[in-house]
Amino acid sequence: MNAPRPSTPLGVTVARYLQWKRSLGRDYSGVERVLVSLLQFVRDRAASDLDQALFDEWSKSFACLSANVRRNRQREVRNFCLYRQRTEPDCFVPDASRFPRPRPYCAPVIFGPDAVARMLAIAAQQRPTPGSPLLPAVLRLAVVLLYTAGLRRGELLRLTLADADPTAGVLRIRESKFHKSRFVPLSPDACRELRAYLHQRLVPTLSAAPDSPLLCNTTRGLRPYTGTGLTRGLQLLLRSAKVQSTDGRWPRVHDFRHSFAVQALLRWYRQGADVQSNLPKLAMYMGHVSIVSTAYYLKWMPDIAAAASERFEERFGHLISGGDS
Repeated sequence: MNAPRPSTPLGVTVARYLQWKRSLGRDYSGVERVLVSLLQFVRDRAASDLDQALFDEWSKSFACLSANVRRNRQREVRNFCLYRQRTEPDCFVPDASRFPRPRPYCAPVIFGPDAVARMLAIAAQQRPTPGSPLLPAVLRLAVVLLYTAGLRRGELLRLTLADADPTAGVLRIRESKFHKSRFVPLSPDACRELRAYLHQRLVPTLSAAPDSPLLCNTTRGLRPYTGTGLTRGLQLLLRSAKVQSTDGRWPRVHDFRHSFAVQALLRWYRQGADVQSNLPKLAMYMGHVSIVSTAYYLKWMPDIAAAASERFEERFGHLISGGDS
């Protein structure tokens, strides 16, 4: 990504704004992309500054995107303009009431072990290609790690051979969302899958350099999968395995992460574990700043409702039925 060129007063202010934001501990690359796009738009029109007409024209340049994406981009520009207003009181600030109205995000499609088993069987039937000699093994490991470890797609794609410790059964996730790194212990089954994959990945024809990608996409093993390439393969598995919601929607790749969180909650209820005390552990495992972020993934489902009701009845049912305490 091209960093903002401080060749204009507006560019200087953008660079200063990004430096200030990054001092808070995050990289803000998404914010930078939006502001660089705006700067380029202003330069292309030989304008000296941003005003309402330019902002409206810039907003129309991505009118094909969803309302939430358009609103988020406009909101980032407004935040920058509010920052700028501290030292330039007369500068233009977009009116948030004119932004697209936020739309509810699609509910995730939650699936369980049976659906995962079908996907793994279909992954084994895929054929390697010249550009992806380990395609069946890559898809299998991707399903296993996304479902059992709750990784984000980007975290999985950025894993290198040095990040995977098959002996200890641990993955190192480096500077992911919220600018945080963490270690992710794997389940015994997931650890076995990792060792089986590495048995194929570490053949002499593929790169064994520590910084080479875990999920390689070339015959030499030097190039990682792209987000688009991995998503295409996983969507093929989801559709072939007929993993759908009751209203016919197909899962997104991020729904693996939702399913991981919901299955963890359901497992705790069935095991009689203390759910509240386990939530901070889940937040840490998923790389969240707090359990507030984790709560977004914990959807209330019939299976969880039934498990919670059974626990309530076991502990307090006698109070309702009038039995002895």
